[in-house]
Amino acid sequence: MSAYLNTLVFGIYPYIALTVLILGTIIRYDREPYSWRSGSSQLLRRKQLIWGSVLFHVGVLVIFAGHVVGLLTPIWIFDALGISHGAKQLLAVVAGGIAGVMGIVGATLLVHRRLFDARVRAASTVSDTMIIILLWLQLLLGLGTIPVSLHHLDGHEMVKFMSWAQGIFTFNFAASSYVAEAAWIFKAHILLGLTILLIFPFTRLVHMLSVPVRYIWRPGYQVARQKGDGSRINGKPAE
Repeated sequence: MSAYLNTLVFGIYPYIALTVLILGTIIRYDREPYSWRSGSSQLLRRKQLIWGSVLFHVGVLVIFAGHVVGLLTPIWIFDALGISHGAKQLLAVVAGGIAGVMGIVGATLLVHRRLFDARVRAASTVSDTMIIILLWLQLLLGLGTIPVSLHHLDGHEMVKFMSWAQGIFTFNFAASSYVAEAAWIFKAHILLGLTILLIFPFTRLVHMLSVPVRYIWRPGYQVARQKGDGSRINGKPAE
C-alpha cells in the first residue's frame, strides 16, 4: 500500500467515520426518534433467534470492551501494572478468540435465520440484512488475525495498533505510519470496522445506545382499575 493511500485510509478516513458517527447519531435521534429501535421479528423462529442473539451479543460486547481497553489504555499504564506486551497479546488472543467464536456462531445463526426463513426475510429491510452480514465478515476477519498474532507473541505488533488508535484520538498526524507495515488482514479488519462506524447512525445498530438506565431512578406508579362503568381512573373522575 502506497504511503498516500495508507495516510488516506488510516489517517484521514478514521476522522470522517467518527464525525459521521457522532453527528449522524445526534441528528437521527433529534429528527427521527421513533426510528431509534432495533426492529423485532422475535415471534418468528424464536429459538434460533434467542441462541443466535445471546451468543452474538455476548461475544461482540466482550470484543468491544477488549478493543476499547486494549487499544486506548496508555501503554505506560500496562507497564506500571507490570503487564508485559507479550502477556497482553496472549490474553487478547485467548479471550478475543473465545468471544470471536461465540460472536460468529451467533451471527451465523442470525444470518441464516434472516436469509433462509421466508417470513423473517419478508419482515427484514435491506439495511437489516446488510449490517448483520458486515458484522459477520468483521468477526471473520478478527478471527483471521489470530494466526498472524500467534507469530508475534512478544506483543510488538499490538503496540503498533495501540499507538495508531491512541494517535487518532490525540490528533497525531503521523498515526497512520504506525500500521503502514501491518499485515493486510489487520488493515482489512480496521477498514471494515471504520466503515461500520460510518454507517452506524443509518442502521438498527443505534439501539445499542438506548440502554434504559433512566428506569433505575424513575419513580414507580400504579394503575388502579375500579369495577363499574370505568368513570373513575386512579381515584379521579375520567374526563
